[in-house]
Amino acid sequence: MAEIGKFNELTIVDAVDHGLYLDGGELGNILLPQRYVTMDMLVGGTVEVFIYCDSEDRLVATTETPKGQVGEFAYLEVIGVKPNVGAFLDWGLSKDLLLPYREQGNFSIKTGDGLVVAIYLDEHTNRIVASTRLHRHISPEPPEYEANDPVDVLIYGDSPLGYKAIVDKKHRGLLYHSETNDKLEEGDRFTGYVKKVRSGGKIDLRRDPAGYKRVEPLAEQILTQLETAGGRLPFNDKSSPESIRETFDCSKKAFKQAIGALYKQRRITITEQGIETVAANETK
Repeated sequence: MAEIGKFNELTIVDAVDHGLYLDGGELGNILLPQRYVTMDMLVGGTVEVFIYCDSEDRLVATTETPKGQVGEFAYLEVIGVKPNVGAFLDWGLSKDLLLPYREQGNFSIKTGDGLVVAIYLDEHTNRIVASTRLHRHISPEPPEYEANDPVDVLIYGDSPLGYKAIVDKKHRGLLYHSETNDKLEEGDRFTGYVKKVRSGGKIDLRRDPAGYKRVEPLAEQILTQLETAGGRLPFNDKSSPESIRETFDCSKKAFKQAIGALYKQRRITITEQGIETVAANETK
């Protein structure tokens, strides 16, 4: 049976002027409107589509990709607010996603805001809606990760200890301030690394992989960029975390470890102006 709010591979059962009808099992036939139909979609074949309700609450299929499916978390922009009804979010489809007033918690929401929300199916109405009450939608399944496993990280808040995160769109995590020099904001998304899974299921995160596994390839990357730039780059341990992240795609902490390793190997020198290859330094 087709699942509402998710991608499904469905069989095409009929072709009509206004589109194709797809076999939705117990949900009945579901229309894929003509604007999404391509020449290779034939009766008897299959097509991957996303199922949701249109503005008249009828099930409809689309080949568009939303910014999040039911059971996931996403950072979405508020594009309209209707008092006592809720906020409307841009999730990449022609029909906006409703964040009901009752699901806004203590947030004071206005047009233009960005929010991390849980996307879920309202069992009473079969409508796909959003919620800022994230804790209610965390997966009950215990996370199964090993230390240093790469994971998808979505930042949704800050605390005295670190940045609160959604891990792989379903678990809770915390990136300690001591694990990153970057200033992060709600909606920032990146590949992080598991430091530890606690007994309650919460995940301690790293911004970068642990140990020399990360230092060695990063050091080689920095050396390559140095050589491409003629042997000199205006970066050292006084450079801002933002400029380091933009140039080398790593934290300032990882950058310092990498250039420290290169310095110990006598492959670079570190000056007030930046870093230089030994060869470049010798030609001064």
